[in-house]
Amino acid sequence: MPSAPPVHSPPDQRGLGRRNSLQGHRVGRWLIAGCLLALAPLLGRGADLRSVEAAEWSVPFGGNAYAVTSKPGSNDGLARGGAEVRWHDPETTWSVWFHVDRPTEAEVELVSAETGGRAEVVLTIGDTAVTAELSGDDSSTAHFGRFSLAGPGYVKAEIHGVRREGGAFASNPVLRIRSETPDLAVTAVTTNDGAMYYWGRRGPSVHLGYSLPAEKEIEYAYGEVTVPEGEDALGSFFMANGFGEGYFGMQVNGPAERRVLFSVWSPFTTDDPTKVPEADRVILLRKGEGVRTGEFGNEGSGGQSFLVHPWKAGLTYRFLTRVEPAGDGTTTYTSWFGEGDSWRLIASFQRPRTDRHVTGFHSFLENFLDTTGNVGRRGRYANQWVRDTEGTWHPISTARFTGDATASGGHRLDYAGGLDADGFFLRNCGFFSPPVKLGSVFTLDPPPTKRPSIDLDALP
Repeated sequence: MPSAPPVHSPPDQRGLGRRNSLQGHRVGRWLIAGCLLALAPLLGRGADLRSVEAAEWSVPFGGNAYAVTSKPGSNDGLARGGAEVRWHDPETTWSVWFHVDRPTEAEVELVSAETGGRAEVVLTIGDTAVTAELSGDDSSTAHFGRFSLAGPGYVKAEIHGVRREGGAFASNPVLRIRSETPDLAVTAVTTNDGAMYYWGRRGPSVHLGYSLPAEKEIEYAYGEVTVPEGEDALGSFFMANGFGEGYFGMQVNGPAERRVLFSVWSPFTTDDPTKVPEADRVILLRKGEGVRTGEFGNEGSGGQSFLVHPWKAGLTYRFLTRVEPAGDGTTTYTSWFGEGDSWRLIASFQRPRTDRHVTGFHSFLENFLDTTGNVGRRGRYANQWVRDTEGTWHPISTARFTGDATASGGHRLDYAGGLDADGFFLRNCGFFSPPVKLGSVFTLDPPPTKRPSIDLDALP
């Protein structure tokens, strides 16, 4: 068979066909390569012309895990804030949570720091349970293989120990997720900057900011809160009447203790109440029967009052707050708690360096315990009214939904708020999906019609 002529030879029909064929082959390869290069970003992070490289995410126990079957009151080696985790107890089952934005197939591993001996652990996702071994060396890895992860939504990975030879099953464990699914987004608390493990395990706080009537001085703020049965998780704070200088609501403080809480911040910024100058201290003017008072810190400082009271889920409670400038550079804040047909005084505080009525009327829902951020909670906030200084009551019909840095920073996605029956609702924690968009505005139509029937002069 004759050899093909060199490309510089005068072409004949056969040589021209061969050269065009070679050029076409090269052009085709260039086109294919160019298309693959163009498609590479769509094939996933680190994609090349040969294969799609798996993306990888780390889910540290410190910010995403809960000891769900350990001894009562035990975190099994999880230090407050989650900065250190050393898992000892064979009776502990950890639930580790992360969010995927679409269905995916993923390799799952457990990485641990040195523990001093081998350990056998079981990972369960959905109906699939796999046993693997950690060597006990530094950065030892247990390979569990591939799992089908449903999405979009949160994935719960449960891990428990079978046996161990060293002092712990795992030390500062991290769940590692690896997937080739294009554009997959995995959400978890991945950093402890700013004590994020602690805040992330508490879960997102959510708020309703109410629109007040324009050009009115507001003296009284009124709201009602109902917590549905089963939604009163330990650590919940259902805050009804928030204002520019404080807040008023009810909490679940323990298995056998609940409180009605009213606090006013000092104008002096500090988390240590002992450092507040005398001229900036919030002064207690009076308090109701059975109410305890004192100072608070950690999230600002100021005057605090609370009533230990066994409020119940399923019942509606009323909250009334008065903000009254004294005309001497101080303002008096007074709150009353309504149950049934009766009202009881919680407390009255005087705040220095303040001369204004109600500002920033809002409600919020938060979890203040980092051990219960895996449990959902929900509150109904309804029939909000404000009364101006001329004595006219105004219904509140519009609220803007917002969240704290845990929500807005994308660390947790289990938050919601909106319209509920004749009022608004807030929901957080428990790893539900999908979230409600932060910044959403909700309007009641028609607005509330049940004006508060309160003899203000007869209040205690």
